Amino acid sequence: MAKHKRRYQLIQAASLAIFLGLGIAAAPYADAQDAEPGPDFSEPAPENGETPEATPEVSEELKAVLDQMDEVIGALDGDAQRTGNSWQFTLQERSILVVTDTSQGRMRVITPIAAVSDLPEGAMERLMQANFDTALDARYAVAQNLVWGAYIHPLDTLTTRDFASGVLQTHALAETFGTTFSSGALNYGGGDSGAILGEQLRELLEQLEDRNTI
Repeated sequence: MAKHKRRYQLIQAASLAIFLGLGIAAAPYADAQDAEPGPDFSEPAPENGETPEATPEVSEELKAVLDQMDEVIGALDGDAQRTGNSWQFTLQERSILVVTDTSQGRMRVITPIAAVSDLPEGAMERLMQANFDTALDARYAVAQNLVWGAYIHPLDTLTTRDFASGVLQTHALAETFGTTFSSGALNYGGGDSGAILGEQLRELLEQLEDRNTI
């Protein structure tokens, strides 16, 4: 048990390093001297070594969407950390990262789940099967030797309900990894996940409505 807890802590630390753009490898068991730079999930760097330009002005419409996202995250975790237009917060002891690219009008919710090296034989196929039927808007993905839960959406059409649902689905995919592999929103079977997620979403939206944010 302690071994698995330590592994999860290392995965969480690696994901935070990625979020902060520190260039630390996401491989959770690599020694520091063997680590290679990990991916940066923030806005893309300029090509050809050009000096980055100033951050482009964000439209009022996009600012409103970002503010709505901030309200949802704040309702889920009062200690959420915001860096620019990206966030890190905790939902039921799981680290969730929200990263936006305002220049391309995209956002994604991601959470680290497991090291690829730890997956048993046939697990990748099972993940692809889940992406077809039990994962709805969120999906399983792989980057830098980690399995992630991920939800991606354009910013200009992102509603408060979309975002709240995406966060909850991403969290559900991580929590059901190895069992039902379900986002909780839709699955083929007689389980309870859909009803549970629906109740969570209803309660969150009611809380936000009480705050006059939707």
